[in-house]
Amino acid sequence: MPKIEVKQQAFFHLSNMKPTLGELADLLPVLKSEVDGSEGEGAATLLKLEFNDTNRPDLWSTAGAARGLRVYYQGWDPQYLFFSSVGKKQADGGRKVVVEAGLKNIRPYCSAFALRGKVTDEVLVDLIQTQEKLCHNFGRKRRTFAMGVFRSPMVKFPVHYRAADPDSTKFVPLGMTESLSLREICKKHPKGLEYGYIAEAHPKFPLQQSDDGRILSFPPVINSADLGSVEVGDTELFIEITGTDLPAVTLAASIVACDLADLGFEILPVTVEYPYDTPFGREVTFPYQFQVPVDVELEYVNRLLGVNLIGDQAQRALKKAGVFSRYENGVLTVFPPPYRNDFLHPVDVIEDVMIGHGMENFEPETPSDATVGRLSAEELFGRQVRDLMIGMGFQEMIYNYLGSKKDFIDKMNISGHDVLQILNPMTENYEFVRNSVAPYLLETEAASAHAVYPHHLFEVGKIVRLDPTDNQGSVTRNSLGWLSAGADEGFNQANARVASLFYYLGVSRSDTPGESPKGVAGVRDYSVRESSDPRFIPGRAADLFVGGHKCGVFGEVNPQVLENWNIGVPATLGEVDLDSLMVR
Repeated sequence: MPKIEVKQQAFFHLSNMKPTLGELADLLPVLKSEVDGSEGEGAATLLKLEFNDTNRPDLWSTAGAARGLRVYYQGWDPQYLFFSSVGKKQADGGRKVVVEAGLKNIRPYCSAFALRGKVTDEVLVDLIQTQEKLCHNFGRKRRTFAMGVFRSPMVKFPVHYRAADPDSTKFVPLGMTESLSLREICKKHPKGLEYGYIAEAHPKFPLQQSDDGRILSFPPVINSADLGSVEVGDTELFIEITGTDLPAVTLAASIVACDLADLGFEILPVTVEYPYDTPFGREVTFPYQFQVPVDVELEYVNRLLGVNLIGDQAQRALKKAGVFSRYENGVLTVFPPPYRNDFLHPVDVIEDVMIGHGMENFEPETPSDATVGRLSAEELFGRQVRDLMIGMGFQEMIYNYLGSKKDFIDKMNISGHDVLQILNPMTENYEFVRNSVAPYLLETEAASAHAVYPHHLFEVGKIVRLDPTDNQGSVTRNSLGWLSAGADEGFNQANARVASLFYYLGVSRSDTPGESPKGVAGVRDYSVRESSDPRFIPGRAADLFVGGHKCGVFGEVNPQVLENWNIGVPATLGEVDLDSLMVR
């Protein structure tokens, strides 16, 4: 979970409160946060705050956390008048970013704004921390978005965001004195070694360049030493954010702009011009408020919370959470503030009503049913499989259930007809529910080229597939997925691992392809036959059958899939539906 460090003096000043450490611990739960410790004394005291939720990136800074407390406990209603929106464009003063068409399939989106005000040591430290927390946690380690901060007087507008040749384009990166090509930066600079793989997946690399030809940055890797070295005492800055998810890129800019406005900076809009269509149009002036209202019936709120609030009470509760709302004909219409985009469902509104109403106002109830907890048969069987895979030399991984179309479908060389799509995702990176463990295994392998080979990875977890024959329209299954990578990997090794796993699970090999009758004493057989799964090399993959039903697949990964993931060694992959193997 995200952790931040804040200067106590600045934090108390911005929140307009001066609680003791114990009192602060009692105040923070409304932000789903807690005090994780403190260092120093007096004006130098440093508070460490830990947030127990990742859906509120607007709180991950001194100004953001202070805003949350001040709004909740003092009724503060901050107004940010520098936002553009649909039908409302703020004057950009000639500050523009021009996006090149070649970035559409590389890193297509950009947001930006400028600001005026004095950069103090505290402001610079907190800005760097906000940049790192947003890009690492919310920006998925800079893959979704990355942020750059520059001295505005040295930037000649329009700024050009273009796709550059990685070998002929050179500049001096921040922290170095030697001019390097973009490709050399990925191999020699510490940030290039850490984040260069994001750009290396494409033939051309993203580049931010001033109109006079001076380079601002190589996103998402590093700024230039020329324009990207911000110092205490600077009075004008230019901030740009580039990425693959426009709502996330836009929200990140909004959060940073609101934070800096709370610190007393003047926010200056910047217009970004696209040569292709985007969800917000071809010309967007940032900061940009894109959030849409969310409706929820008050009866639904009361039913879920077990209370009997009237409209005014629900609105007051939402206001304490910093959310403006309207109540008409039994329906609450919520208008998210510009720095939030976490209202994905009416339940999210209900959560804010609950927090605003106050947990102390809910009477605790003792459960009326007595239950005995125990592990399910599926969990016990999953643990058995985990032990076997570890015994075979595999390393266990734990992954998210949500992901992007790019990772779950496009890179996997599949049609995606059975992949469940979320109707109102927070970002494109969490738009689909996984129908396979394989994409995450390949993603891990793509980031592990520096580790000694061979690599053996696995996960036992749930997957979801669309199924029109099911009452719910989808089915959830317990699945085992594994991947092995190395110079000698091939079908024979994968086949041997399947045979070993099934042997220890009491499932023997059948000689009848595609069939699998029960054996003696209920011990079942498995069989294999050639697979046409597009993720694998034709003729080097096999479908698994148990009880006459397909329960899995394994084989050598298709070179196109390996290339999609930027994996440079042969790999084998396998998946088994564990629910099909359980003897009931």
